[in-house]
Formats: sequence, C-alpha cells, structure tokens
Amino acid sequence: MNILLWHVHGSWTTAFVQGTHSYLVPVLPDRGPDGLGRARTFPWPESVREVPPEELRDAPVDLVVLQRPHELDLAERWLGGRRPGRDVPAVYLEHNAPHGDVPDTRHPFADRDDLTLVHVTHFNRLFWDAGRTRTTVIEHGVVDPGHRWTGELERCAVVVNEPLRRGRTTGTDLLPGLSGAAPLDVFGMRTEGLAEALGVPWARCRSYDLPQAKLHQEIARRRVYVHPVRWTSLGLSLVEAMHLGMPVVALATTEAVDAVPPEAGVLSTRPEVLQRAAARFLGDMDAAAEAGRAARHAALERYGLKRFLDDWDLLMEEVIR
Repeated sequence: MNILLWHVHGSWTTAFVQGTHSYLVPVLPDRGPDGLGRARTFPWPESVREVPPEELRDAPVDLVVLQRPHELDLAERWLGGRRPGRDVPAVYLEHNAPHGDVPDTRHPFADRDDLTLVHVTHFNRLFWDAGRTRTTVIEHGVVDPGHRWTGELERCAVVVNEPLRRGRTTGTDLLPGLSGAAPLDVFGMRTEGLAEALGVPWARCRSYDLPQAKLHQEIARRRVYVHPVRWTSLGLSLVEAMHLGMPVVALATTEAVDAVPPEAGVLSTRPEVLQRAAARFLGDMDAAAEAGRAARHAALERYGLKRFLDDWDLLMEEVIR
C-alpha cells in the first residue's frame, strides 16, 4: 500500500514505518510542522519517501493516516481534491488523552461515518467522547532496543520534553520532592535550567537534551526509570525504558496503571510512596534488576513491534475494503 502520513510523532512513526508498505511523508522547504519530511534522528527505512505537496496531486494513495484536525483539509488540497474518508480511505490516529472538559471532552472527529478513529490506549478511547464515529485501539509498538540496562549509576532517569512549560501535566512540580529522595537525571527537549527553575541543586536534578541515538544508552545506565507524568496518553519513553530492562517507579495514572505490572516496579498516586520506592531501588541492585527483567518481559509481550504492525495491517485491509 501507499500510505500518506505526516511526520508528527517521531517515536510512534519509527515503529509504524517498519511495515511492508510505502510511506509518503510530506516535506516543505522550511521543514515546518506540516512538512518535516524524514526523521533526522530516528532510523527510518528507505520505504519512507519525502514528497512535496505538488507531487501528491497525482500520487497513488491507498490510505491517509490523519493525526491532527487540520490535516483533513490539507490532505484534500494537496491530493488534488480527493477527500480523505470519501475519495481515499482514511483513519484518524489520536495520540493524546483528552484535554479540556474531561470526562466530557468531545473528539474533533466525533460523529463521523467516513473514517475510523484509532486510539493508542484503551484509556484514551474510554475518556474521549467520539459520538457515533467508529473507534478502535491499536496499542503502541516499539523497535526493541535490547536489554541494555546496567544500573551502574545510582540515579533515576526521567524522560520528558519541555517540563517547565508543561508543568503539572508532566509532574514537574513533583521533581523537587523526588530529587530529595533520589538524585534525578532528566532527559528531553528544553530541559536546560530545570534545576535552577525548581530551586534544587544541579547535582540532585541534572538535565540533558541528547540525540535519540544516545538516549537509550544513557538512561539504561541509570538504576531506575521514574515516570511522574499526571496526564498523558502513555509515554513511549516509559515503554522504551521497560524494553531496556529498567525498573519503573510511576504515578498510577492514565494507561500506566495497566501497562506496568506490579512485579515491574512501583505505581502509586502518593508522591511519598514513589520517593521511597526510588530510594529503595537505588539501594538494592538485585531488586532493581529483577523488576527490570519483569518490565522488559511485559513490554515485549504487550508492546512488541510485530503485534503492532500486524494490528495495523489488519485494520488497513479492513478500512480499504
């Protein structure tokens, strides 16, 4: 199949384009949000082809994967008037948990009969109000980075982009308390100045913005993975940390409650419980290793790449029929 999709979410797309299809990714001269083209920091196969909008007009497209509301009109314009869902089969992929009047948040593509709404977690499907639109869930898949955990550094790894801007959503306000119990290394975009902004010593809350190629290697050197996010779909960084064999300490919110089994770490809605758990794993290498093995096993069973691609193939065949 020839599949048109925008480069919106690098980690998710990296898994999706490992399939057996041809993937058309729009590119613009400025490589802005509507034309990023191929990823620069993720390993994408040659089956992913950058396509300028003018070449899409006559391009054979079997399926459009929409990920943002405005892409519906953008696709129709760039495809020479072919309307996704009407003239070309389409699905809308929802990456996020709803924001706004939860739990009554209406999805932008609610009450449609021309496409399928695909959620990446069961939590998302439960909380979004999609009305009469047909919905399904295809859970995340991850390109397995291997069991790389060493735990050699008695520090906790946290992965979050823009923690200061996103604030309570990503649990940034919980980091000072966590850093008091266990030293943190926070990885992600725009994490510079984090310790100073939080009023904690740099040694207790270091921050790094690393290229993707180095990220897995570095977080796997930390003893434990901490996931303080209050409200998210399901952070792919959490799933990747589990693949790496890292024990997990996480807020028991959204899909994390179902994704992380008890033997893989500690989940709680009480910050003080997470603080104690992080400190305990730092002091007990054997317990950390055992929980990490359980985390990896759970991640491979539930979020393996083959299952993910098979689920998408089945849905695409059904939608195209």
